[in-house]
Amino acid sequence: QVQLVESGGGLVAPGGSLSLSCAAHVASGHISNIWIMGWYRQRPGNQREMVATIDNTGRTTYADSVKGRSRVSGDWTRRTVALQMSSLKPEDTAVYYCNIDGITFHQTPGVTSFVYAVWGEGTQVTVSS
Repeated sequence: QVQLVESGGGLVAPGGSLSLSCAAHVASGHISNIWIMGWYRQRPGNQREMVATIDNTGRTTYADSVKGRSRVSGDWTRRTVALQMSSLKPEDTAVYYCNIDGITFHQTPGVTSFVYAVWGEGTQVTVSS
């Protein structure tokens, strides 16, 4: 199956910046196609929400709350997605989740597999002085 490995996050001072990265892996196989990659977050007491996404045409989408101070980027060869955010605010405190949709992958010779959506385990980002 496909697994996502996230890195980054932690404690950041208000006004600071963060960088998150996520890589998709298939044990004993490879990924041949991805539709869209992105980041979501779940703030305390709130539902999970989209932060930023990038599709395989390079089109990006950002939540209004992070627009102008965030950048999502994807490496379609390495199957990684990164998020950079600046001017962080306490309300950016959340668990950030990597999400990749529309993954075509191959583990068994001659067999093509597809999974609609895969999520990372989440990484905590705390914005506090």
